[in-house]
Amino acid sequence: MITDPICKAHVNEDTAYVTDYGGKKYYFCSPECKNKFDQLEKSVIRLKRNIGEKERISFGKLKKEIINLGICTLCGACVSSCESIAFVNSQPKLIDKCTACGVCYNQCPRTVTREEDLVGKLRFGYAARSAMPGSKGQDGGVVTSLLAYGLEEGLLDCAIVTRKSEDDPWRPEPFIATTADEVLESAGSIYSHSMTMEPLMSAIKQGMRSIAFVGPSCNIDAVHKMQTSPYGFLHLFLRAKVLKFGLFCMDGFEHEGIREFVQAKGMDLNDIESMKIRKGVFEFGMSDGLKSYDLSELDRYRSTSCKFCTDMAAENSDISFGGVGTPQGWSTVLARSSIG
Repeated sequence: MITDPICKAHVNEDTAYVTDYGGKKYYFCSPECKNKFDQLEKSVIRLKRNIGEKERISFGKLKKEIINLGICTLCGACVSSCESIAFVNSQPKLIDKCTACGVCYNQCPRTVTREEDLVGKLRFGYAARSAMPGSKGQDGGVVTSLLAYGLEEGLLDCAIVTRKSEDDPWRPEPFIATTADEVLESAGSIYSHSMTMEPLMSAIKQGMRSIAFVGPSCNIDAVHKMQTSPYGFLHLFLRAKVLKFGLFCMDGFEHEGIREFVQAKGMDLNDIESMKIRKGVFEFGMSDGLKSYDLSELDRYRSTSCKFCTDMAAENSDISFGGVGTPQGWSTVLARSSIG
């Protein structure tokens, strides 16, 4: 028995209304269903063909990356867009041959199918590195260089940054930097949460009017909401301008967890000169060389909030910085706003 693709009614091939499209015949129970198909389904078929011509993506990719990992929202986007997929035991499942057209993968709200979905909207993108003598910043040292320049030229009153505690090595210590030397002291990444909002509010209350704020997406989002929400505190300080410097971030760890891990590997936090995450590896730079460990070994120390974060590139910042997408020793710089 043949099924009408519009109303799903069973129709007789001999008495049905027929449309030939793309080398395939479609049968309908009435002229109304045929007209709906001609107006809508032809466009859908054309879209499916266009997606399939760009990249062959099978249902297996959706199953591996979304369904098996337990992050499927059960919205039904894949089921509604492909007759070969259905809900089985409350889970999308392939019930017929997959043509690898990629439609299901491109409809899923959990997949990243465009560059904009991964890094957010931007105006300009650059690969850059600092030319400032003595700069030892992460990757290309661009954040350190820009902050130092802004302070020296009077473009900034201060910068809210994070440095390593002198009393407890590698514990993040947020502070208000007002000179280039203080910015240089804070160079380098610390992979633990830093409570930078308090020094930001303190700087504003001290009368600072042009402020650079440096942090990962979670801290940047706090500033963004305080700026844009009608209930945000930064509405109370309209004269204060905050320039948001967002740092690419994929993982944050509890400080005590990093200490425990380092000690378990026979190292001492006092001896570690740098930390960096690159290509699924956590690197510890020491005077006698580099020690690397698979990032999965630190899973138990990862901050719980990081499990729910989907913003690697600090999309709400004015400028985003990170080491992803550029050669080693360089920084990816994404200017997002007009002031950025």
